[in-house]
Amino acid sequence: MLDLPIGKRIILFDGLCNLCEASVQFVIKHDNSDQFRFVALQSDLGQKIIAHIGINSKNIDSVLLYEPGVAYYYKSNAALQVAKNLGGLFHLGTVFRIIPTTLRNALYDYVAKNRYSWYGKKQSCMIPTEELKSKFL
Repeated sequence: MLDLPIGKRIILFDGLCNLCEASVQFVIKHDNSDQFRFVALQSDLGQKIIAHIGINSKNIDSVLLYEPGVAYYYKSNAALQVAKNLGGLFHLGTVFRIIPTTLRNALYDYVAKNRYSWYGKKQSCMIPTEELKSKFL
């Protein structure tokens, strides 16, 4: 059994990826209802969550949204679900659901494959500031 916060959506992200870190910072800034928590895929907890869900960690290379006891989403579906849950104008991003998942994920995979060369890679996972520590598990 995982000890996760009740009523929070968990975003698992690549803690070494600059694009992923920027995305996490974006979500934190716009998460007005404090519904998201963050875990690096490379962390022990990240690996436990992936195992708990039953996903082969080789199939997850950049983002996963886990709603404990409800569902999980990955690739483009995770990004669209995060946009939906942020609400406001971000909810309009869900219009991309009209594009077939295979096409959305092909584009997603292309960006994921090239994210380190385009945006860079850290030597270690980000360390949150004191103000943001409560957002990370």
